[in-house]
Amino acid sequence: MRTRGYVTMLDPFQYKYGERMCGLLFVPALLGEVFWSAAILSALGATLKVILNMDNTHAVIVSACIALGYTLFGGLYSVAYTDVVQLFCIFIGLWLSIPFAMMNPLVQPIATTALTRVVNGTEQTGWLGTVAPQDAAYYADNFLMLTFGGIPWQVYFQRVLSAKTARNAQLLSYIAAFGCLVMALPSVLIGAVAASTDWESTAYFNLTQSTPFSKDDMKLILPLVLQYLCPPAVAFVGLGVVSAAVMSSADSSILSAASMFARNVMKPIFWQTATDRHVIWSMRAAIVVVGIIACILAIQISTIYGLWFLCSDLVYVVLFPQLISVIYLDWSNTYGSLAGYVTGMFLRISAGEALIFLPALFHYPGFVDGSEFYQRFPVKTFSMLASLASSALVSYMTHRIFTEGKLPPAWDVFQCVVPKEIRSVTIAAAAEDDDGLMLPPMVQSKPEANEPELRSDID
Repeated sequence: MRTRGYVTMLDPFQYKYGERMCGLLFVPALLGEVFWSAAILSALGATLKVILNMDNTHAVIVSACIALGYTLFGGLYSVAYTDVVQLFCIFIGLWLSIPFAMMNPLVQPIATTALTRVVNGTEQTGWLGTVAPQDAAYYADNFLMLTFGGIPWQVYFQRVLSAKTARNAQLLSYIAAFGCLVMALPSVLIGAVAASTDWESTAYFNLTQSTPFSKDDMKLILPLVLQYLCPPAVAFVGLGVVSAAVMSSADSSILSAASMFARNVMKPIFWQTATDRHVIWSMRAAIVVVGIIACILAIQISTIYGLWFLCSDLVYVVLFPQLISVIYLDWSNTYGSLAGYVTGMFLRISAGEALIFLPALFHYPGFVDGSEFYQRFPVKTFSMLASLASSALVSYMTHRIFTEGKLPPAWDVFQCVVPKEIRSVTIAAAAEDDDGLMLPPMVQSKPEANEPELRSDID
């Protein structure tokens, strides 16, 4: 994609499938970015709540205002440069705090609590956890979703596609993959420390008369460990870098959603005559709107982990198979893309989602009912594969039908298989012949002068 000169992740869809199909594909991309931004703002709000003892709602609002402020006026430059500083802060700060947290006298060795631990005087499963055999497919489904659903993200492509060369883009991706593993380890270790702590003997218990294992307090675990199990100086540094860490993701996500809207939706569909200045201002307006929506979600949904899952859900089910098709299938076209889009979206929405109170229309094998219902059947992967199969099959069939002359070129209403020149000649010939082709309503009028030229493949 870097070699072909794309600017956003949606560019190949716009060039190959057209502006309107690209606008549809923007929806799951936008939802993914909004849910991700909400998760980040929720995490930052939790950190500020611990540091400043603020109300959660106020903490999230303050976090959103800070992220919106420098993203709105700094754009990609502010995001890129602050991210570099923030990444170094995360690496140094979190690894610095881990030895102090582990050596706290109230913390048992995490090796002894991996399988079993004592919570409130009762023995429970250790921090490693267990997976019931009947839930194996459910966990495998989520594993695949988080793996492959993490690819089609504008927040990633805006870095890759802005690299000077394709080689640099590759190196950036490989280094980032290794960096993800390194950056994830401190959070895992801090979670293990929290599960191995006698919280009833901490200042947190004296203050709240509770342990941080309730559903509402679990998102506070990381800042609570830094605040109550580390020396004050280390806690100050650690909480500061956590704030920097989540801020680095919030600004990137908000900017990526806004840039996709301005370049791939607003200008080609709603405002074709917009200048670069108009695009920039529309992007700034989109930054504010996305930030407000993410802020509302962060306040309403208490679980950061659940928001993290939601952000990859539709991206995995809808965008991942679409990205495979547009890049690797030469015969893919708008007909197949639309079929795959509708198939994936319908199957996923009909399976329901308890986190956003969306009821399940279909109960797949192993359905677990209740207020927090879930499908044990790997419905996300099933929906993704069905979307990919629909897209490939319909694209191949329509490609063969039009290229082999089984349908006249004039019936290519999406203008994505038959070249525009051939289609225009066919329409003109049919218009001169009273007994000519029966044209569908969408192509009986003369094409507009500024009608975009769509291609059946990408050069």
